[in-house]
Formats: sequence, C-alpha cells, structure tokens
Amino acid sequence: MDLTRFIRDVPDFPKPGIVFKDITPLLKDRAAVDYVERTLAGAFRDAGVTTVAGIESRGFLFGMGVARELGVGFVPIRKAGKLPHETISHEYALEYGTAEQEIHLDAVGSGDRVLIVDDLLATGGTAEASARLIRKLGAQVAGFAFVIELAFLKGRERLEGHRVEALLVYD
Repeated sequence: MDLTRFIRDVPDFPKPGIVFKDITPLLKDRAAVDYVERTLAGAFRDAGVTTVAGIESRGFLFGMGVARELGVGFVPIRKAGKLPHETISHEYALEYGTAEQEIHLDAVGSGDRVLIVDDLLATGGTAEASARLIRKLGAQVAGFAFVIELAFLKGRERLEGHRVEALLVYD
C-alpha cells in the first residue's frame, strides 16, 4: 500500500521552515491503519516481543493495534505527571530545552522484550529516552517501529544497536 497518499504536508507548522507530516488522513482510512498495524507487527513477529510500549500520544494510536496483532499487552510511555500510579522518569534534552517521560514501575520487568512504537522518528531523543525507561525497569528493548522516519535528522543513529523499522522514510 502506498502510504504517502495518506500523509499530508503542512508547511510552517509548528513554526516557520518546518514541514509537518500530518498522519490524520491515514487515521481516517481503516484499510491504511490496518496495513500499518499488520506491517509493523509483522516485522517483529519473530522477535520474542512480550509487550508493546507506545510513546505519547500518537504512539498509542498505532501501538495498541500492533500489540493486538502480536497478541501481547500494551503499556503507555507518557509525559511527566500524566500516569496515576508509581512511576519512574527520564529527563532528556530537546533542541529548545528538556522534556521528561514516565512509565509505571510495574509496566515491564525482567524477562520482558519490549517493542517501542511511535508515529515518527525525527532526532531520536524521545525514542532513546523511552528505551532508557524500559531498561531501567530491567526489560530488554526488542526494537523500534515507526510509521514515518525523517532520515535527514539522523534519529536512527541515536538508536544504534537496536532494530529500527519505519514504513515511510523521508530523506
């Protein structure tokens, strides 16, 4: 399936000079969503995945379906202060400051192999921070699955040593 027809370019969003890759047309098409979930799950079907972790917020949209396809559970990785139970957190650098992510303490543990899912791989900071959270809990990162990769931002380099799959790559 040609997913490019479901990705809308929005120039100058969120600031001038940025071309935002909008996935909302894809979300509106059931066949496209099914394709994304099946294809991302299929890439990791033999990787021993025990849990899928979705990165807030669009990673939730695809992560749940990938987890369903793999027959495993789903856990959210959220911005600080959004999870109701005991958490661990990781602060990481952004171009313009810092951000912090959290995961429940009981989300994953030793023996788990976690597939981290998000809609977009850009600089890799958020994905790398997510992997650190998974490892802090004693679990292994089975890999990363993205709908879109902006390869020119070299985010894959920050995930070195891990399997990274992306359905659409923009150079």
